Amino acid sequence: MENNEGTAGNQDKRLSFTKTLTVIIMAFTAVLIVSLVLLYFVSKREKSLAGAEQYIKLSAQGGFNCEYSEAQKLYPFSEGVMKITGERIAYLTLSGNDIYTASINYKNPSCINNGKYCLVYDLNGYAFTVLNKTQVVYSSPTTKQIKGASLSDSGFAAIITTDETSYGNVYIYDSMGNVISEWNSYNSGYPLSVSFNDKSDKLAVTTVNTTGATTVPYIRIFDITETERGLIVQDNSFYTTDTNDVLATCFFIGDNLYAFSASHLFKVTGDKLEQVKLDFTVANYSVLVGNHIFLVFADGVDQLNKLAVIDKNDKIVYSSEMGSQVHCVCKGDGVFAISVDERIFVFNESGSVIGDVAVDQDILRMGFVSGRELCVVSTGGVHTVNY
Repeated sequence: MENNEGTAGNQDKRLSFTKTLTVIIMAFTAVLIVSLVLLYFVSKREKSLAGAEQYIKLSAQGGFNCEYSEAQKLYPFSEGVMKITGERIAYLTLSGNDIYTASINYKNPSCINNGKYCLVYDLNGYAFTVLNKTQVVYSSPTTKQIKGASLSDSGFAAIITTDETSYGNVYIYDSMGNVISEWNSYNSGYPLSVSFNDKSDKLAVTTVNTTGATTVPYIRIFDITETERGLIVQDNSFYTTDTNDVLATCFFIGDNLYAFSASHLFKVTGDKLEQVKLDFTVANYSVLVGNHIFLVFADGVDQLNKLAVIDKNDKIVYSSEMGSQVHCVCKGDGVFAISVDERIFVFNESGSVIGDVAVDQDILRMGFVSGRELCVVSTGGVHTVNY
């Protein structure tokens, strides 16, 4: 009996040791797996940050912290930020203090700005407001649903609306909110985009007609002329292409007009709208900076984003891969910034990199403030970044 009990005791000890060893091995394996996963993500992050001129922890920069839901309502403008909700527009300092406020009643507020003026409109609604950095310039109701808008450097506004008797309308307002023109699209199709030139004396409208077997794009150009009777708007010209490209963006470089579809760039030359020979598959952003076009594009779905800088002679003066996820872009006076992955790159007009900053939060929106400083709205708040 004693021998049996001793043998049983030894077996229990061996079983207990085996269980303990198994637990230790499992724990070690789990720690090893976690370490490998962390190592993968750390190496991936280090790779994405490699080459950056500086690394910035945004929460340690000037500005103010806020929740992500609050940050989504903030738009960099001039020397501060516009906070836009359905009930209120507030212009804030970069510290978060109110400069002035305005009451609104918009169901789906949308915002565009050009640094001098800010236009807030109720998408699919019936009102819009134009503001500057000191006050509300004017607020105006519309009788038809708003589908899009554009601002000029002089404070003119163009509003695209729906219409029951045509494909849509474009209303043009002067800097005081007076309607100076209403254009109804009866034959050209649905208005898609509008753009003023830098002198605010020309306006381009892109449309698409879908009544035929294929879609037909059009561009119409209007002259805005100062007369003794005030500002008048007159037809200048219209253009179309042999393709079925949908021209969703257009802008002027001097007297030349450019228009982008998802995969082609067109230019008005003389009395023709001709395709510019550029090799890209999907245009994600097209921004005019001075006399250069900054085009962010990809060669296909899930492909790396690239940046091409195109001069007024339609030559690519800069081309480079950017990264996998572009968060936002912005432009200033002769400068362009792009937030991609965990980096912010800043370029001058000719395409030279003048800033490369790594950040620790996703960027929602950006705007140039002054000097070599950016206002960034991130998932964690509003902060300033020197580049």
